[in-house]
Amino acid sequence: QTVDQFRAFIDDPYLFGRIAANHCLGDIFAMGAEAHSALAAVMLPHGEDAKTSDDLYQLLAGATETLTEAGAVLAGGHTGEGAEMAFGLTVNGYADPDTILRKGGLAPGDALIITKPLGTGVLFAADMRAKAGGDDVTRAFESMQRSIAPAIPVLRAHGATAATDVTGFGLAGHLLEMLNASNTDAELVFDALPVLPGVAALVAAGHESTLRPGNEEAVGNAAPLSTHPTFPLLFDPQTAGGLLVGVPGDQAAACLDALRAGAAPDAAVIGRVIPRAGDASAFNYADGR
Repeated sequence: QTVDQFRAFIDDPYLFGRIAANHCLGDIFAMGAEAHSALAAVMLPHGEDAKTSDDLYQLLAGATETLTEAGAVLAGGHTGEGAEMAFGLTVNGYADPDTILRKGGLAPGDALIITKPLGTGVLFAADMRAKAGGDDVTRAFESMQRSIAPAIPVLRAHGATAATDVTGFGLAGHLLEMLNASNTDAELVFDALPVLPGVAALVAAGHESTLRPGNEEAVGNAAPLSTHPTFPLLFDPQTAGGLLVGVPGDQAAACLDALRAGAAPDAAVIGRVIPRAGDASAFNYADGR
């Protein structure tokens, strides 16, 4: 059983409901579990009854559509009124405890694979200032609505050792959780990180999510500073982000080909797991330039 909730970042309740439900399902799918049912927690802005009722209908229509696609039902929930729209789900799922995917389990020599591009935090921070391109926002919507569930059988078939979904703590924060749980370190290749269209230019122009500084501070010395243009995206919070997975090194190429052929067209090998060198887990990187 997992729970997640966040405020609306777009004005379309139906689309927000689809994306938010997909985001909330991520923790279940990251464990290799099957979604069963969910309870909703909804916060609606104060307003006229007709407008509030329509917003609720559109929000739940989007969320229910995503849950149905995942094989789950919306069993109930609770609504309230506040300053802005927010939505969350408590999701119930089933998994075999002997085969459940956990954050621990990485081993030196494993390849690190990410299944979706980075940059949703930067992109929508810029969009709130009318600085993001419409086509780029559309591409981000498509990525955020893509379920990570179809990637699980592919990853299992290629011996996945550990997994988590990349969401609010950013790639660096979620990677560090995996490394700590596995007592290992990692090496990343910056030039291998997949990035949403338009995001690189927005980062160069100084756009960032309000959560980015806190994410970087939380990682601390585990991530040495770099001037590489992709470096800030290590700490960018993701909405409905992809999976971060460890796969045996000799399976990585075949796994990547299989993912890109269907379940995760933007998947990439972004680094490798190495033996732990110090008192605490950390990662280093190759700029690739």
